[in-house]
Amino acid sequence: MKRRRISPASTPLDACVVVGIVAGIGTPHLADGFLAAMQRRLPLTFCTVFALGATGRVVTVSTASNYGDAALQTAGSYIENRFDLLDPNMVWLSARPLPKTPQLWLSHQRAEEVADPAYRAACYGDVGIRERASVLLLLPGGQRAAVSFYRGLALPEFGAEDFDAIATYGALLAEATAAHSRGLVGRASPHPVDTHPMQSRLLSLTLREREVMTHLMAGRTAKEVAHALGVRLTTVRTYQYRAFRRLGIRTLKDWLRGASSQP
Repeated sequence: MKRRRISPASTPLDACVVVGIVAGIGTPHLADGFLAAMQRRLPLTFCTVFALGATGRVVTVSTASNYGDAALQTAGSYIENRFDLLDPNMVWLSARPLPKTPQLWLSHQRAEEVADPAYRAACYGDVGIRERASVLLLLPGGQRAAVSFYRGLALPEFGAEDFDAIATYGALLAEATAAHSRGLVGRASPHPVDTHPMQSRLLSLTLREREVMTHLMAGRTAKEVAHALGVRLTTVRTYQYRAFRRLGIRTLKDWLRGASSQP
């Protein structure tokens, strides 16, 4: 397994990817948002989010898959068999001394590198997964988390550009996981998202405001958003304008310009 520290992003963040990453905070669809957002930058098969509290208790489990419920079944087996005690990511994080400031790494692991045969079969072999790339988070209080993106046998192996794309959004993925997980409340990145005002304000939106922004960023009209959410058009407009006020913008073009101008 290879690991490297995640450095501050040096390229502009895609506003649509940013909205997608934060869209699932506070919902059962955290990993769905992560997977859909990151697939705008690279092909992926699964996404899993696991967060453990300072005592080692699992505080967040979220999964997403491009086909069926394979990722959900894999996560169930992971929890039931306590594979977190065998998972090289979690074992490595738990063995590290507690840092004074939050730490982020990018980790890469191939299926054949997993030593335990039961863990390897359940999380890789049985579901046709070749490898995973993970954003790893360790907080000063001992809380730890892993946001992992998987590629199956039908996809090419991860390359340097893929790792760079994941690392670029690593801090935001960590912040979104922290905002979602009670056991990880607080600043989750050594390069905090609030150094980029637009992204920080986006994290402050309410669930409904994020949902509306996600639909609007996907190109839907307010009327189409109302139909998708099952609410009145005036309700969508209310959430839209509240979101715009929080973001300090007047139009979606303002958001796109502001987000793309920041590193």
